[in-house]
Amino acid sequence: MSKTSPSNHYWWHNGVIYQIYPRSFYDTNGNGVGDLNGILLKLDYLANTLGVNAIWLSPFYPSPMKDFGYDVANYIDVDPLFGNLAAFDHLLQSAHELDIKIIIDLVPNHTSDQHPWFVESRSSIDNPKRDWYLWLDAKPDGSPPNNWISVFGGSAWEWDT
Repeated sequence: MSKTSPSNHYWWHNGVIYQIYPRSFYDTNGNGVGDLNGILLKLDYLANTLGVNAIWLSPFYPSPMKDFGYDVANYIDVDPLFGNLAAFDHLLQSAHELDIKIIIDLVPNHTSDQHPWFVESRSSIDNPKRDWYLWLDAKPDGSPPNNWISVFGGSAWEWDT
């Protein structure tokens, strides 16, 4: 089948997609944390033994790791814990040589409190990027503005000090 045929546009309908959480997949440097090179070393197994058509990679961006990588501090780099951009480029090229697609878990609805967008938004109530995040004052009695609960427990709201 031609790579440009219409039926190839729906490869995910019958494809095998394997999710990889890089942190726990395979450690190649002995620090106890999985890395991009670990994924690279297992590509042949994923393609030829498991018949994987695509790998869905959980976040590997720079992050303070308060949410195990889902608190992204930089969307255009690799956290040194997992490797670097050259390692990712090599992984991508090698996967494509085995006809494995790479799906990157993008987290667009929130960032780390260390992301430059958040830092700038937080810098001033007059900042033009202030509305990039949700900032609300407490209720008159000092309690949170609503009853939103954090997935980590307790209120979803934190106060600047």
